[in-house]
Amino acid sequence: MPPETEAVVATDLTRNFDAFVAVDHISFRVRAGEIFGFLGPNGSGKTTTIRMLCGLLAPTAGRALVLGYDVARDPEAVKARIGYMSQRFSLYSDLTVRENLEFYAGIYRLARAAAQARIGEFLEMVELTAQAGRRVENLSGGWKQRLALGCAILHRPAVLFLDEPTGGVDPASRREFWDLIYTLARQGTTIFVTTHYMDEAEHCQTIALMHQGKLIACASPDELKAHAMRGQVWELACDPLLPALDLLPHVPGMQEVAIYGTLLHAIAPREAGPAIRAALEEAGIAVRALEPVPPSLEDVFISLAQAPLDRSSPPTA
Repeated sequence: MPPETEAVVATDLTRNFDAFVAVDHISFRVRAGEIFGFLGPNGSGKTTTIRMLCGLLAPTAGRALVLGYDVARDPEAVKARIGYMSQRFSLYSDLTVRENLEFYAGIYRLARAAAQARIGEFLEMVELTAQAGRRVENLSGGWKQRLALGCAILHRPAVLFLDEPTGGVDPASRREFWDLIYTLARQGTTIFVTTHYMDEAEHCQTIALMHQGKLIACASPDELKAHAMRGQVWELACDPLLPALDLLPHVPGMQEVAIYGTLLHAIAPREAGPAIRAALEEAGIAVRALEPVPPSLEDVFISLAQAPLDRSSPPTA
């Protein structure tokens, strides 16, 4: 089979659980070798989508191809060519680090010599060599996370699916894990990662935003911030802060107001500046600064999530 320029292609992919629509006719493409972020809050359909793409759950409707293989018609061919790291690390607590890796090498049917070589390479890459003899139950969350990644990539898959891999680990471990993802991407692995951490999206080349089972946007981080925002982010320094937080949602056209450190971020129409200032000053709240600022990805998501969800063509790259 010739190499694919697109590692994943989903067309109107849908999954129902009785009357509940978990994934609702979503379409997107993942280029070979890129880091593709699949973002959204808990319950938005991310895990259901990734399970369909991994051949673990049959679609109700639509189609998905992974490395050219149809996930519904040939799920075993898909499984043989991908790596999958689930939300709950699939590790055996009573085995050592090395024993877990050897177990997964056996599942992948790696020859003994190749398996030992790859285990050694991986332990060195993630600095787990000194931990190889420790039982998994005695490892920290960050070490378990690294080991789970190793179990998913021992057979050198062309596509690696990571389902919220940084949940429950400390910020330092999250950063180190993303360094590993970059290393794998530089080696040619396509990375498909689900997360509800908006800051992690900055590490991705393309982002798909999910909300209530629908794909509401799909583009690069810069393109989303430049073109997908519905409204303007206004940054406010005012005193007192909490009364302003309670008042601003009542300003006409206001989409969202949130505390941002010692400031407020308000998403409102681009012409709303004078109305925001007037409402605050009328309530006796001193406005020290009010200016438009570039949106964050979280701002973009909040803005898009406020819009009607029946659009047939989400913002795309």
